Amino acid sequence: MKRKFVTNLFLLLFLNLLIKPFWIFGIDRTVQNVVGAESYGLYFSLLNFSMILNILLDLGITNFNNRNIAQHSHLLQKYLNNIIGLKFLLAVGYAAVCLILATIIGYNQVQFHLLLFLIFNQFLISFTFYLRSNISGLHLFRTDSLLSVLDRSLMILFCGVLLFTNWFGGYFSISWFVYAQSAAYLLAALVTFFTVLHYAKSIRIQYDLRYIRLILKQSYPFALLILLMSVYNRIDSVLLERLLPDPVGKMQAGIYAQAFRLLDTFAMFGALFAGLLLPMFARMIKQRDDLVQLVQLAYLLIIVPAILIGVAANFYGYEIMQLLYHEHIGESAPIFGILMAGFIGIATTYIFGTLLTANGNLRQLNVMAFGGMLINIVLNLVLIQQMQALGAAYAALTTQILTAAAQVGIATYLFKLKINYLLIFKLTGFVLFSILAGKLTLFVDHWIFGFWLLIAAGFAYAFITRLISLKTLYLILKNDPE
Repeated sequence: MKRKFVTNLFLLLFLNLLIKPFWIFGIDRTVQNVVGAESYGLYFSLLNFSMILNILLDLGITNFNNRNIAQHSHLLQKYLNNIIGLKFLLAVGYAAVCLILATIIGYNQVQFHLLLFLIFNQFLISFTFYLRSNISGLHLFRTDSLLSVLDRSLMILFCGVLLFTNWFGGYFSISWFVYAQSAAYLLAALVTFFTVLHYAKSIRIQYDLRYIRLILKQSYPFALLILLMSVYNRIDSVLLERLLPDPVGKMQAGIYAQAFRLLDTFAMFGALFAGLLLPMFARMIKQRDDLVQLVQLAYLLIIVPAILIGVAANFYGYEIMQLLYHEHIGESAPIFGILMAGFIGIATTYIFGTLLTANGNLRQLNVMAFGGMLINIVLNLVLIQQMQALGAAYAALTTQILTAAAQVGIATYLFKLKINYLLIFKLTGFVLFSILAGKLTLFVDHWIFGFWLLIAAGFAYAFITRLISLKTLYLILKNDPE
């Protein structure tokens, strides 16, 4: 199982490193610069509004399905027949709730127009994720890896034509950006649907109310967890846009979006770990296999880069923002450093939260997430008024670290994991070394050389101290059975 994790993780990382940097730095960054902070801030706030309510499209079905297909693959067709119809019903409910809340909040005609397309996009994303959960549940990780980059590849193509050619008059607006995403998500959903159909042989949509109720009863704890985590991960930009006067709110949301964009990028890579680990953990737990080695391997593979990224962002945040954006560099740079420090907590959540989800410890996770949501909202309400976007960043950092620590504690208790004091000592040494290396690289003539020297020194230290063992990875790839 360790070999399957490592080989498929490398494939996932390769494909995503091939595609997603083009999206982030070539397309999304260009859009932010072309339309400006205020216009992009409006889009970013609406996007997060639609994402917070995204759980109404899914109600935890995707994670529930992934876990159950991994343990009971013979149920694939039965689940598909009932869940696909349910997804369309949920889409209607989601759209209605979004539009009602948007009316209550007071969105204007322009905001409603964009929100309608974002609602459609969220449905397509949710539907595609559900379909892919069947692929990964069957442990067809290579197929899932290819599907995972399809939507971004199409968006790069569509947006590239709009941004860098004169085929449509050279004009570009935030609306065109949303329309291009809709076209890409729709094509990706269709390709994924026919891929699943190939393995299921046939799909017959049913509306068996008894079966639907059974699925929802089992999936609602997943839904609650995703909703609570979505709130404390996404509500900051919505609160910035709503709590601060216009146009300051839109501007601050746009500044926050500049810094948040890279955090969102790295979080996508963290999600790759969770996507691979959830079905693996679920099957191993059912078979009563030893989890300790896989948990430690996965955690070290994600936490070492997370620490390095967090440190580098705080030493070179201004230069990175200056490289990417044309305005508001001084305001977004410290926000970027704070948010990337919080990525350490996010990375931890992707391992230990996934382990607890696979084990069905949803009650404990929901209590943790509810506490995180309360902390985040209270901190945002206080700090946004005092510090604007910088206050939202501090609220995010505090929430991520506290919730990650809670999940480690819960997993240690429930799985009776022994505390590895040597590993804690090594990680502490790695953090201190990375900070020291960051200070020393500031004396390098050009910041890009200093940045990469810091990264290289950090990985060298990790290999020398055997935080990450190349020999162990080689032996896993060579000998460990799948």
